[in-house]
Amino acid sequence: MSEPTGKYSITMPRDIAEAAKARSGPSGLSAYVAAAVARQIERDNLNELIAVAEAEHGPVTDEEIQSLRDQLAQARREQAGRGANTA
Repeated sequence: MSEPTGKYSITMPRDIAEAAKARSGPSGLSAYVAAAVARQIERDNLNELIAVAEAEHGPVTDEEIQSLRDQLAQARREQAGRGANTA
C-alpha cells in the first residue's frame, strides 16, 4: 500500500521543470519531483547528524576521510577479486 498523497503547487525555473519532465519517464513528473525531494530530505538529515557528531567529537580531518576512502577501495578490490575467483 502506498503513502497517501496530496496535491501541491510549486514554482520552479522553467528550464529545470522542462528538464525534469524530459527525464521523468513513465512514472511522471510528480514521482520524479517526490523522489528528488526525498533525497534532499535524506541529505538534510545526514547533514544534521554530521553537525551533531562534529559538535561532540570534532570535525573529521581530510586524512581520516582519505584513510576511509582507501579502506573502501581496498575492500572493493578484495571483493571483486573474490568474485572473479568464484566465477
